[in-house]
Amino acid sequence: MPKTVVIDGRAHMLGRLASVVAKQILQGQQIVVVRAEEITISGGLVRQKMKYDRFLRKRMNTNPTRGPFHFRAPSRIFWRTVRGMIPHKTARGAAALERLKAFEGIPHPYDKVKRLVVPDALKVLRLQHGHRCCKLGELSAAVGWKHQAAVAELEEKRKAKAKAFYVAKKKLIALRAKASAQVKA
Repeated sequence: MPKTVVIDGRAHMLGRLASVVAKQILQGQQIVVVRAEEITISGGLVRQKMKYDRFLRKRMNTNPTRGPFHFRAPSRIFWRTVRGMIPHKTARGAAALERLKAFEGIPHPYDKVKRLVVPDALKVLRLQHGHRCCKLGELSAAVGWKHQAAVAELEEKRKAKAKAFYVAKKKLIALRAKASAQVKA
């Protein structure tokens, strides 16, 4: 399985997506998760922030710089969630974790690649209508991640570029259809 699979994290449930990704990387699949800030967690923002604050209080008593490390970036929170689902202290688990990459937004090499979804992890199929949820980016910003605005700005630029490409592509398809109709006539 050498081909890299790019998964768009938008509107996926955190734990369900992480479990599918964990299984796949253990089987040898290379996986890249983009737009980690759009991953959804069930439960409202206030509740999730309280849970994260409890997690932030966990530290080594004698030397806190030795861990546990509390990542604030959405991509690292997702990475840590996956890490908890694999035997990361074994050689096999460490090798599997090397096969996973996670990013906020959609960086350059992956913006022109087909992005897939995991139907088993989609919010619309898994979370009951009306139940509270929050995005990983909002939680990260609430606990100290400072790059939410920068990622949003870069995403706007990427979307504008993609829209221009799509409009040009539609024109080209229309011209090709017109030319093939003239040839047949």
